[in-house]
Amino acid sequence: MNTFDPKSIRSDFPVLSRRVNGRPLVYLDNAATTLKPQTVISAEMDYYQNFTSNIHRGVHTLSEEATDRYEAVREKARAFLNAHRSEQVIFTKGATEAINLVASAYGEAFLKAGDEIIISEMEHHSNIVPWQLLCERKGCVLKVAPMNDRGEIIFSEFQKLLNEKTRFVSLVYISNSLGTINPVKKLIKEAHKYEVPVLLDAAQAVNHFAVDVHDLNCDFLVFSGHKLFGPTGVGVLYGKKELLEAMPPYQGGGDMIASVTFKKTTFNTLPYKFEAGTPHIAGVIGLGAALDYVKEIGFEAISKYEQDLLEYGTEKLLTIDGLSLIGTASQKAAILSFTLPGIHPHDIGTIVNKEGIAIRTGHHCTQPVMAHFQIPATSRASLAFYNTYDEIDQLVSALKTVKTIFA
Repeated sequence: MNTFDPKSIRSDFPVLSRRVNGRPLVYLDNAATTLKPQTVISAEMDYYQNFTSNIHRGVHTLSEEATDRYEAVREKARAFLNAHRSEQVIFTKGATEAINLVASAYGEAFLKAGDEIIISEMEHHSNIVPWQLLCERKGCVLKVAPMNDRGEIIFSEFQKLLNEKTRFVSLVYISNSLGTINPVKKLIKEAHKYEVPVLLDAAQAVNHFAVDVHDLNCDFLVFSGHKLFGPTGVGVLYGKKELLEAMPPYQGGGDMIASVTFKKTTFNTLPYKFEAGTPHIAGVIGLGAALDYVKEIGFEAISKYEQDLLEYGTEKLLTIDGLSLIGTASQKAAILSFTLPGIHPHDIGTIVNKEGIAIRTGHHCTQPVMAHFQIPATSRASLAFYNTYDEIDQLVSALKTVKTIFA
């Protein structure tokens, strides 16, 4: 697309034509999951309608077609992340499974009692719990880099946590509940001074701007397809080749083996060593269509438009008396979390839904973030490139109705 046109883009997303409670849908819940363009829906349907088959090993036409389409997406994902080799791209069920894979396979092989793992205070539960479970199994120690009241990692405190006992760092790129864009390149560089590998949870980053694993020099990176306008149930783990090769398999089963006898099993090469069983073939093909779609629009246009929306939304929300923004980092993605005094976020979400507006309310799987700000929950409006200034105005109007009801 040569010119960025939100109206034209909106026509690519079928669900945006529906009405909710008699009103046109205003979808502001993109941090939970993004909507799917028709090209993604059609790509999945095409697999089921025209070449349904299992991949790899099959010699018949349908299997070969499915395998070719599936493996083509691996190359698209490689290019999308600017990775060196396609075998560095592992398909998973999503970012959560990818983190668990690394925590299990890398952690079990290379971490021992007394080793320290660093995460941050703003992590999603999926980047907390797997490391806690590993610590319980192995006797490792989990360290937490604190954040300030703007929702930014305190770099000097992160530095203090790094020492000769540090063996792994796992950090979120963009906070799903605050919108903070962390200075991950700087954090990675600091961890590498101690030769400590770093995993990035990029689930909230890959739909907002270009992510370059070579430039970041991260050791692992994960994302989910459904945050990137693709299907649910599919995601990507990127890893440096030498680390992936040194790690044992995460699961056993078909396709991850080279040979099996009752005495010994030898394992397949990368990336198949980590892809046991029949994968979500249609989902991977749908993810490929999503990658094509965002590439066609271009991240330069996406980033600029979303930042303009963020600035407009911030300005408009702050005109509401008493509203507090939770997450005011100097570098932010298009995520607006807020509270209204004396009104529970669930009530806010219920009332604005009556006007067809979908926002997310709750702790957003970041209960430690809520504890930091001493609140039970927030309301969150998260934006994508198909959202409009008018939709932000509708949200503001609906929030004023909420205040009137609770006055």
